[in-house]
Amino acid sequence: MKIFVLNCGSSTLKFQLIDMENEERIVKGNYERIGGKNSSLRLNVRGEKHVIKHFARNYKEALDLILSLLTSEEYKAIKSLDEIKAVGHRIVHGGEIFSKSVIITDEVIEQIEKCIPLAPLHNPEGIAGIRAMQSELPNVPMVAVFDTAFHQTLSPEVYTYQIPYRYYEDYHIRKYGFHGTSHRYVSNRAEELIGKRGLKIINCHLGQGASICAINAGKSVDTTMGLTPMSGIPMATRCGDIDPSVVTYIMKCEDLTIDQVERILNKKSGAWGVSGVSEDYRDIERAYFEKDERSMLALDSQSYIIAQCIGKYMVSLGGLDAITFTGGVGENGIEARERICKHLEFLGLKLDLEKNNIKGEEACISTDDSKIKVYVIPTNEELMIARDTYDLLK
Repeated sequence: MKIFVLNCGSSTLKFQLIDMENEERIVKGNYERIGGKNSSLRLNVRGEKHVIKHFARNYKEALDLILSLLTSEEYKAIKSLDEIKAVGHRIVHGGEIFSKSVIITDEVIEQIEKCIPLAPLHNPEGIAGIRAMQSELPNVPMVAVFDTAFHQTLSPEVYTYQIPYRYYEDYHIRKYGFHGTSHRYVSNRAEELIGKRGLKIINCHLGQGASICAINAGKSVDTTMGLTPMSGIPMATRCGDIDPSVVTYIMKCEDLTIDQVERILNKKSGAWGVSGVSEDYRDIERAYFEKDERSMLALDSQSYIIAQCIGKYMVSLGGLDAITFTGGVGENGIEARERICKHLEFLGLKLDLEKNNIKGEEACISTDDSKIKVYVIPTNEELMIARDTYDLLK
């Protein structure tokens, strides 16, 4: 069975075509700047990379091009669209409605729409992707896979905020957590690598967006992101957890609107806000090694907070078997992993600097005598979405 996996952002469309017979990735692509003059498609067909400049006004026009290329003589990814037997969609927020992946129906779409107030920047794009794909492949079954579903195992004492309870009752304000598909994939893969089930794992999904998850026997026990992806550990442009009074104080000092201060905390903070260098971690890392003080402050501070969170989640788990790193920074940030693990040496964690000298590879990077095992495991959310889609439809 060949499954098409779709992940729609505000102006991007990421996708993969996976043959579930052997879990081979046939095609991987990223359509960028949809709706803009410089929209373009990056396409990888069986390892061959291509860049195609093509204006697309919306998701439907982008999908028109993508699906036509899959069957074209030039790329020959598949002979016809009939080979696509199912579509898996990444949906960011499922609220308390969805605790697992589901086959998409009109009722499911209505329920996803009800979650829009909880994810106003993400769920509309997910729904638009579903509608566009239904138009392109009207007779193909589709599945929704939710970022929040993995964290529905959080207990009430974990997900409840200490604010008047009526805000939870009236507006469903609580901790939801995100990156669930990634956390689930990495924890499953860690157990396969270690050869043991029921492990206590802390997974660090570190990238432009970042979250940490405490996982016990494959279930989410706690996670850093909350009602929105802005909370938790500081990220590339997001502030993470701060004193709530900082928000109102800044608004009073500079006479800011709610939208303005939200943009500052979501788009102008984090490592970029402190360093003033760039919103790209690679640029800040270069400045770090050039001894730029603010870049050093930004990354050292983040490493400290991440290590602190790992320590906190050891309490949540009542112990720890392994720490895993994934995401763009987690998989490729040699120095970032070293900075974080240095804070944890007092626990008996020993990082093997030679083993840690890798990027984007799956490996154990701790020493043989380390009390806590440390792994780098590249995430594969698309494969997880494809597996859920396959299992539901099988």
